[in-house]
Amino acid sequence: MAKEGKNRSRPQTGGGGLAPSVPSSQSKATKGRSTQAIPPAVANRMARRVAIATGLPTLMGMGSFIGSYVVVSRGLLDIPPVATLVTSGGFFLLGLVGLSYGVLSASWETSAGSLLGFEQVGVNINRLRNSVKRPPASS
Repeated sequence: MAKEGKNRSRPQTGGGGLAPSVPSSQSKATKGRSTQAIPPAVANRMARRVAIATGLPTLMGMGSFIGSYVVVSRGLLDIPPVATLVTSGGFFLLGLVGLSYGVLSASWETSAGSLLGFEQVGVNINRLRNSVKRPPASS
């Protein structure tokens, strides 16, 4: 009876585990089509912009806690805790906006574009809108 559980053969579903399996006809069709992936140069450009546009405000948000502590502990000013909270929250919110800006301001062209990428924001928002409006291609 113990051997019965070990030697049972189950039909292979392609992935095992809990993940849904993809029929072989669909996986072959997917391999034949070109997928719309972000080119590596564009991905690197986006990562740099996100790191700067999110990282600097986040560091400033954490720095506001440290700066407030130093100023209050040395008795230079009496800063209410709410002011520190609002200041740091504003910087963290700016970092959240910087995340979207970093992605939307990156140029998808081979050239890097301008330093700040303001001209790319409108173009990339239109691309995003068009990709949402258009139904996915079915085969």
